[in-house]
Amino acid sequence: MEQNVLTLLNERQAARMLAVSIGALRRWRREGRGPDFTHLERCVRYEMCAIERFVRENSSASKKAADSQSAAKPEVRRERAALRT
Repeated sequence: MEQNVLTLLNERQAARMLAVSIGALRRWRREGRGPDFTHLERCVRYEMCAIERFVRENSSASKKAADSQSAAKPEVRRERAALRT
C-alpha cells in the first residue's frame, strides 16, 4: 500500500529552492502571490508539491503560451502608446 508523504519546507528551505530571498517570499505572501503556504501555529510552511506547482505555473514556457493567446492587437498597442505621450 502506497503512502502519501507530506513534505513541508520552512521559509529558508523554500527560498533556497526557489533561489529567492526570504524577504521575497514574505512579500509574495503579503501580496497574495507566490506558492501556497500553511500556518502551523506561528510557523509558515510550504508543501513541496506547492513549490513545484508554483514553478511549473510560472515558468517561461507556460507564460509564452498565455502571452501568445492574449497578445494585444497592433491597434490597441498604438492606442496605449498614444495615451502615454
